Amino acid sequence: MALAVALNLKTFLRLQPHSSGKVDLNLPNIGVKQAWDVASLQLLDMSFLEKGDLSTLTPEQMEKLKELAGTSNDCADPKYLAVLAFLYLYLSICRKQRAMPSLDIVVWSELPPGAGLGSSAAYNVCLAAALLTVCEEIANPLKDGEPVSRWTAEDLELINKWAFQGEKVIHGNPSGVDNAVSTWGGALRYQQGKISPLKSPPALKILLTNTKVPRSTKTLMARVQNRMLKFPEIMASLLTSIDAISVECERVLGEMAAAAPAPEHYLVLEELIDMNQHHLNALGVGHASLDQLCQVAMAHGLHSKLTGAGGGGCGITLLRPDLEGSEVEATKQALTSYGFDCWETCIGAPGVSIHSAASLDVAVRQALDGL
Repeated sequence: MALAVALNLKTFLRLQPHSSGKVDLNLPNIGVKQAWDVASLQLLDMSFLEKGDLSTLTPEQMEKLKELAGTSNDCADPKYLAVLAFLYLYLSICRKQRAMPSLDIVVWSELPPGAGLGSSAAYNVCLAAALLTVCEEIANPLKDGEPVSRWTAEDLELINKWAFQGEKVIHGNPSGVDNAVSTWGGALRYQQGKISPLKSPPALKILLTNTKVPRSTKTLMARVQNRMLKFPEIMASLLTSIDAISVECERVLGEMAAAAPAPEHYLVLEELIDMNQHHLNALGVGHASLDQLCQVAMAHGLHSKLTGAGGGGCGITLLRPDLEGSEVEATKQALTSYGFDCWETCIGAPGVSIHSAASLDVAVRQALDGL
């Protein structure tokens, strides 16, 4: 069993319908700015999109989609994959319209791309929610005068299904956990391929640290598989222990949600974090940069573990509520002195929502405006 939680670092999408006859996609985080002529897209043979259902993306569909994108089959560039996912979702969702819509779409994120934090899932969830809404496949839940609103559970299910399709375009065979967390928010349990929400998880403050060490999920999986072949009994025991740690963590989070969190809860979580990190190192998904992160945090009395695929990427550090701001700041400065990026945030955040423009921070509006 594994637990997945939503970070309070957000991805924002601004969609503006217009009459230019173009669909524009701007992704400033990764340097993508592309436009297509809607009339030309409307003339494309999109019959291949009708051959599979929502849960099945066939190899033939993928090949056709790559032809439409006009790029090579073996391209793994994140920019290309993001464009490919957009084209798939736009064509699939909007093709039923009598006239495919002219749109200006900007997506900007507080999440660092390529760090194993689910930035592609947040991107796909935003795209799915926006396109389904503008094509009136789902109702716009935002009422006049409201700063923010969420879709119904039924509509969120549809958003999640389409976002999962976008994730398949980018990752091939994703678990579906990242898009589910981005859609529903809070915390989820992933067990034997099944995803289920945890009830009202507590909002825990953390430091999120990006080591900026690139990692390859494929390489990490090969390393783990090699150890499974060499040491099957040891690795099986490790995985059983990791499962037990997740179960205990879920129990503690449940207690914290049911009553006021107590200092004892944080002590138990800190122990579980340490045990989990040691087990993950033993599995073979650790990295010297993550060890450094844990050591720096421990020197300040804090406990950390890797998050995501490991092998570099990011780690989280639990912040107890009794910590002084100066202690947190000292830890952040120590981590950044090693060249890491560090954010103070929380986990257990809400999932995809629709906002009025006026409710957004000035910095977010400026980022979406390209300022």
